Amino acid sequence: MHLSIVVPCMNESLVLSELISRLSGAVEHWKSQSEIILIDDGSTDSTWADIEELAKLNPLVRGVKLSANRGHQLALTAGLETATGERIFMLDADLQDPPELISEMMALMDQGYDVVYGRRKKRHGESVLKKVTAYTFYRTLNFLSDANIPNDTGDFRLVNRRALDAVLSMPERARFIRGMFSWAGFRQIGIEYDRSERFAGETKYGWSAMIKFALDAVTGFSIRPLRIATQLSILTAIITVGMAIYVIGGLIFFQTVPGWASTLLAISFFSSIQLLTLGIMGEYVGRLYIEAKNRPLYFVDEDTANATSPNVDEKANAS
Repeated sequence: MHLSIVVPCMNESLVLSELISRLSGAVEHWKSQSEIILIDDGSTDSTWADIEELAKLNPLVRGVKLSANRGHQLALTAGLETATGERIFMLDADLQDPPELISEMMALMDQGYDVVYGRRKKRHGESVLKKVTAYTFYRTLNFLSDANIPNDTGDFRLVNRRALDAVLSMPERARFIRGMFSWAGFRQIGIEYDRSERFAGETKYGWSAMIKFALDAVTGFSIRPLRIATQLSILTAIITVGMAIYVIGGLIFFQTVPGWASTLLAISFFSSIQLLTLGIMGEYVGRLYIEAKNRPLYFVDEDTANATSPNVDEKANAS
């Protein structure tokens, strides 16, 4: 297989027909050597039924249904591990990222690149708050991260088998796929594009999911927050010494009694620093706990490649 296309899907029944239509057109040149893998990440609408129907009508389509909702990054991982192609194209089902860009990405890979990623030049259909938080997220992540992750990029990319095998060999459970490809290295190049509005449906990334995603990204690629916590501890120790000198000097020379306001302020300040430090440490300890359990990342419930005997695959990936 020359080309595998991996698409995580979560309640995307309104989009699937258009998605397959555009993908089929985009890969017309490689149609005889392509596969489209749709990963159903625990959808509650008719997404899986639609995928099964599409698999019957279109020989390019293969559907894989996870046993439960595992989140976008693990669903994407399941698709990447299922892919058999020498080149693997990743995109979301919402069609905000244009599948037609695959031709340009394939041409760049023909020049010797291992990873060709899409860089968002404009983001249509998104609120100002979403744009600001996205802009801030990538720049903060690069400041904190030990890996150089390109700004304004997502999981929309084309990778070759060498780069994919390198990423799949990484054992972590809190996965940040775009960061893992950046950390893996190899020859990479970006291609700019305008991101469209979602074709239909609603985003599955609420604020809580975005915060969790950001925490996974930061803690997965840097221990700098722990160092910042240490630096804050040193800073507060210096401030404490200065306050002690001020209070003692005031008692000796001015015979003043400290007021409740200054006391409350000092207690609040140092307490907040302690809680922040404990919170940062807790994030890392929690991730160590999750990694230590070494549970499989996901289980496969059904696979249209085994349509006559669903549930036989029951694949558990503990990579």
